[in-house]
Amino acid sequence: MDDTKKWPEVEKAATEKRRELVLQGPAVDKRISSNGGLDSSIYSLTLLNYLEVSQCPSLTEIHEDIRHLTNLQSLILCRNKLASIPNVIGNLKSLKVLDLSVNNLTVLPEGVTQLRELNTLNVSCNNLEVLPEGLSQCTKLSSINISKNRVIGFPADFYSEKLDLLSTVVASDNLIEELSGEIHKLAALKVLDLSNNKLREIPSDLSDCPKLKEISFKGNKLNDKRLEKMVNGCQTKSILDYLRGKGRGKQGEDKGDADGGRSTDKKKRQQQRKKKEKASDEQDEVEELNKMVVRVLHVSDAPTALTVKVSAEVKDVRPYLVCCIVRGMNLKSGNALKRFLMAQTKLHDDLCGKRTIATIATHDVQQLKSPLMYDVKQPTQLKIVALGRKEMTAVELIRHLHLEAEELRKQKKRQNVTGLHKYLQLLQGKPLYPCLVDAEGDVISFPPITNSEKTKIKKTTKELFVEVTSATSLQTCKDVMDALIVKMAELNKFTAEHQEEAGSDGEGGGPPVPADSSEASSQLIIQQVRTVDQDGNLKVVYPSKTDLSNDMNNLTIIW
Repeated sequence: MDDTKKWPEVEKAATEKRRELVLQGPAVDKRISSNGGLDSSIYSLTLLNYLEVSQCPSLTEIHEDIRHLTNLQSLILCRNKLASIPNVIGNLKSLKVLDLSVNNLTVLPEGVTQLRELNTLNVSCNNLEVLPEGLSQCTKLSSINISKNRVIGFPADFYSEKLDLLSTVVASDNLIEELSGEIHKLAALKVLDLSNNKLREIPSDLSDCPKLKEISFKGNKLNDKRLEKMVNGCQTKSILDYLRGKGRGKQGEDKGDADGGRSTDKKKRQQQRKKKEKASDEQDEVEELNKMVVRVLHVSDAPTALTVKVSAEVKDVRPYLVCCIVRGMNLKSGNALKRFLMAQTKLHDDLCGKRTIATIATHDVQQLKSPLMYDVKQPTQLKIVALGRKEMTAVELIRHLHLEAEELRKQKKRQNVTGLHKYLQLLQGKPLYPCLVDAEGDVISFPPITNSEKTKIKKTTKELFVEVTSATSLQTCKDVMDALIVKMAELNKFTAEHQEEAGSDGEGGGPPVPADSSEASSQLIIQQVRTVDQDGNLKVVYPSKTDLSNDMNNLTIIW
């Protein structure tokens, strides 16, 4: 490789001791082509915990020096032309997310099985025929996507009790001929997609997976034609009930044969089957009633639709943003607001990787002064009235938070800190800070640290403006927003069903009163919000028809 001319992104990451590096698109691809590969100095950025190199068809291999990036937690190498991955990838012991989708891989290295912290593996859209033996050693694996390959089956050790966190298996559009009855050992399995394969049978043992909520076997030519018809049109529960009954029938048949007898009355069997089908249909109706409903209001249907303008300067700071407005969220009843804030904190800790991947902020729409501008400011120029504080500059706020963190350490005699103090290192060394500014010039959001007291949500909040920002990718923002909306729907349904009293926390000074009928409804309305560039050109609108579509088994979206 010719590294005489260093890549500016790599130099910047080294100089500023960054923990994230994203290289993607035609400009990077051109450099890879002329350089004969990636800039070798990338492999000396040992502080990195997130590395993405994507949409670069000239990238055909990754050098073995990647073994030096031992702090990596996310490695995204999608939409390239990688023909192989070095076995030393097994040295990345901290790796949690590995995305090798849309490449030219024909085999996965055995080193993948040494990634003990791995929880997400995506190798979809490659040319794989087999998966490596030993995946059961990845005991923290929760999601695997091997769709659109040429895989003929799962390795024997894949059906293992060790994979007790594995909840999602997507293996559609392969050549899989058999699903073992040992599938029931995957006790955490919630989603199983084996559509468009070569399956002839579905084992009845599948019905013994206690958490299974969504299955797809469409496009398989099954021997059981009734079952084939069901998988192309029925809900998951009906299919599992059928498999469960089929399994019991097989056991009874085996016993009958041993005793020298079989079922005696065909009419009786038909009556029993009809009774079971009726019960199953009733259960499906109950399940349908229990579904959460989210209605999407198109931006053209909102006379005062809110738009967020994005400045060009955010590109090098925190470029990705999606927003929407949520109506119908009942925060007034009982502990509804507290539950929502706790759920948001949990998403920050889990899906958002403690805000290193993405950050959520929520605002009271009634307090917003639009139009809004997503911009950057120098730390000394960014002023905000942070939650529960007086107005101060970002420099002053960061200094205060550092002092508070030190005081907490001394008081509690421990190394770790909590609250906002956990996120201070995310801004370390950055010359510009991202912020969301309203029409009055007030900063209402300072990601990934805090938002403003001015737009703080309360029990009386009727409409929420929700933003998700990220330095990772636009899809990351969308995935987090999807997850947040699902959680909001769940919480709203819980609040409606439990009919907590609006004044049960003592607010308002009067006796507790029940929530009114409008608050008792659990339906959410999501109003689309557009983000545009400084010239008014559309960047993204959320939600679009491709959003809110994954793992939504118990959520009905009405467009």
